[in-house]
Amino acid sequence: MRILLGFMWLLHFLPLPVLGRFGNAIGALLYWILPSRRHITQTNLRLCFPEMSAEQRTRIAKQHFQAYARSVFERSILWWSSEARVRRLIQVDPAVPAELIKAGPVILLCPHFVSLDVAGIGLVLETPICSIYAPQKNQVFDEALKNGRNRFGLVRLLSRAEGVKPIIRAMREGYGFLMLPDMDFGIKDAEFVTFFGIPAATLTAPARIAAATGAKVVPVIATMLPNYQGWRVTVHPVWEKFPGTDIKAATQRMNHFLEQQIRFAPAEYFWSHRRFKTRPEGMPDVYQ
Repeated sequence: MRILLGFMWLLHFLPLPVLGRFGNAIGALLYWILPSRRHITQTNLRLCFPEMSAEQRTRIAKQHFQAYARSVFERSILWWSSEARVRRLIQVDPAVPAELIKAGPVILLCPHFVSLDVAGIGLVLETPICSIYAPQKNQVFDEALKNGRNRFGLVRLLSRAEGVKPIIRAMREGYGFLMLPDMDFGIKDAEFVTFFGIPAATLTAPARIAAATGAKVVPVIATMLPNYQGWRVTVHPVWEKFPGTDIKAATQRMNHFLEQQIRFAPAEYFWSHRRFKTRPEGMPDVYQ
């Protein structure tokens, strides 16, 4: 792992167009040598985009592997390049809502696009944030990951096992809560709502925390700029009347919003995750 991290450190000296093309080449190779992840990606795309041809979905799958590999290697810039270079490469549109976060509890909803680490860095350059953190099995990589995410400002990493109280406390202390709401953690604290028309176990925590704290919900999505020019972090307007009185309906609203955003950059969403691994009772495993 130390050798791999040393290699990544060397990569941060490369111009982004060179680094991005290197990531694309590795991603194209990974598409062929990781058959299980290729199968998961293709299955997700088949379920979510039945209107597309098989050739269109295959093209998106290949582009996804390239985008994911790029995001891994481009992380070297986030971890080791100068602050001036990082700021130059991250375009925040329209702006980090620092004053909104300072004024009251805010949930920064950051779905799993491959450049989500860019979103975190783009935010923490301007305002303190907190987020749930799962410790990595390799201690050396775990330390590198934490140092990389915490190098520019105040980041409070919280354990999922601690529950919701530390999150609420941090938000009340002026930290924006960067929340990743769209992975399948099972049916506990989740509801089956549709995602591209398919029942998906979806965390209700964004709606429940917003209801309990009065927090404003601000979606934040990071995508790659064309021609290897860097990244765009789009800060969307505060969701009005969220969550309302129906937690399940609010959770469905979140998924509908995510569907709309994915269609703008379909290859950059994290399709290699088994998004539909938890199934309603009686429904078959879609990945077999």
